[in-house]
Amino acid sequence: MEYYELLGLKVEPFNLAADPYFFYPSKEHKECLERLEISVRLRQGLNIILGDIGTGKTTLMETLKTLLATDPSERYIIRTIYDPSFKSEFQFLSKLLSLYDIKTDMRSTIGCKESVKNYLYDKGVNENKIVTLVIDEGQKLTPTFLEALRVFLNYQTPDFFLINIVIFAQMEFLPKIRRKKSFLDRTAVSYVLNPLNLDDTRRMVEYRLEKAGLQLNSRQFFTDKAYELLFKYSKGKPRKICKICKNALMDLVLQGKENSLISPDIIEKAVSSEVWKLD
Repeated sequence: MEYYELLGLKVEPFNLAADPYFFYPSKEHKECLERLEISVRLRQGLNIILGDIGTGKTTLMETLKTLLATDPSERYIIRTIYDPSFKSEFQFLSKLLSLYDIKTDMRSTIGCKESVKNYLYDKGVNENKIVTLVIDEGQKLTPTFLEALRVFLNYQTPDFFLINIVIFAQMEFLPKIRRKKSFLDRTAVSYVLNPLNLDDTRRMVEYRLEKAGLQLNSRQFFTDKAYELLFKYSKGKPRKICKICKNALMDLVLQGKENSLISPDIIEKAVSSEVWKLD
């Protein structure tokens, strides 16, 4: 039996994987998701989402992809680059050809770009598809790769771009794009994800517990003081919140106190056991 089943839950509530099922729609995250969805549906081109490590960028990214991929129109062609650490522009372009299954005999950078261009016009104009490229860890994009993406954004009709590009990146990406005005100026949506406040920290925990099968009216897991301490140590970052909460729940089970409340002492212990990972 899994530890969470001993707590009356059906699934792991604080898994660190970017699972759209557990996406907590704080006011900020919900607004960002809605703006991205509108931008992609209207084919507005470039979108950049920034945030520190652990602020929920990847979960938001997976939620957006799921939302579009399950659209009944089936117009969306969505591909993802999870780590744009390529050694050369040719390798970067070759990855795009592979992702979109673009068949070509071209073996040069220029040829690859031409093949992508032809694909975008065929899918976007002839088939009326909405082609979208999602890039995680965008801070790893080099100026050369940014220039290649800028070129792709040149491919458009009078009404829409032939490719949507959605970049999720850490804050260090900002000075990079500020130095590249021709790229930054094309941004349709730019958004910075900030950590949660105390109230949202509590609501996120309750939301995930409820999604995991808890009847919130039936029991409470955390004391008010425990929530305050959780917020203090996590600084409102969803990933840290999940790490601390998972350790705290497991501690309850290990102590045989499945029906007890998580107190500040348990939060302190949960943090100390992961302190090197929480900095």
